[in-house]
Amino acid sequence: FKQGVYKPINHEKFINKTPIYRSSWERKFMYWCDTNPNVLAVGSENIIVPYKSPIDNRVHKYYVDNFVIIKEGAKTTKYLIEIKPKKQTEAPTKSNRKKKTTIIYEQATWAVNQAKWAAAKEYANKKGYNFLLLTEDQLF
Repeated sequence: FKQGVYKPINHEKFINKTPIYRSSWERKFMYWCDTNPNVLAVGSENIIVPYKSPIDNRVHKYYVDNFVIIKEGAKTTKYLIEIKPKKQTEAPTKSNRKKKTTIIYEQATWAVNQAKWAAAKEYANKKGYNFLLLTEDQLF
């Protein structure tokens, strides 16, 4: 698990003065954005989406991993990008090998992530953006 501040090659692309990454996958994605000529702008955790947590029924802030503007032919498209391991994008499974506390934690995380992603999709639709959830399948 690697985190830090990304040092851009093309500073003008980055919306944030100090783009941060919270995993090596997020860093890899930033490098791809930085070096891809079709990426016009990129931000890290600069879009905040309110969501209602199913755990405590309160409104929280969801900092979407990245905001990206990409030139696609003659048009430009804006994306909200969340980067997660594939395992975290699938409903947790029960297993006799797992501790009860692990199962509860996985189910709570799954429920919160579902609420975050639903809020992000709604936010993206209102703004005319696309919401993408990227896993190792797309990154590698």
